[in-house]
Amino acid sequence: MFGPITIPFGCVMMFNVVKLKEGIGIEDVELALGDMCNVVKNTYGDDEGGFVGGQVFKFSGFVSSEGSFDSHVTTDEHIAIVTYWKSFEQHEKSHADSTFNEKFNQLLEHCVEAYEVGYEMLWQGVPE
Repeated sequence: MFGPITIPFGCVMMFNVVKLKEGIGIEDVELALGDMCNVVKNTYGDDEGGFVGGQVFKFSGFVSSEGSFDSHVTTDEHIAIVTYWKSFEQHEKSHADSTFNEKFNQLLEHCVEAYEVGYEMLWQGVPE
């Protein structure tokens, strides 16, 4: 559950930002988030489903002045959900499924905004 993941070259990465309502903290959404992640992992984690792996991050308040160009960055309380899929089509099929939607909607009850954008991998590497 908390081990490292291996991301195969050629997969797509989906980056989901979930902004929490004022007064809602990570501890308030942990169960809904965990349920949703388990549904994805256990339901769509085969060749047909296409789920490769994922990570969840909580915004910790730091913004890099060295790595930022635009000063209009969001610093609202939010969670980043990063998932990796064999294809965008498989991602979309899984997220249209009622099993996923039930869990995602439970998370959204605590949110003011959620958006998800996709990326195609161009490079990856590790130190030699």
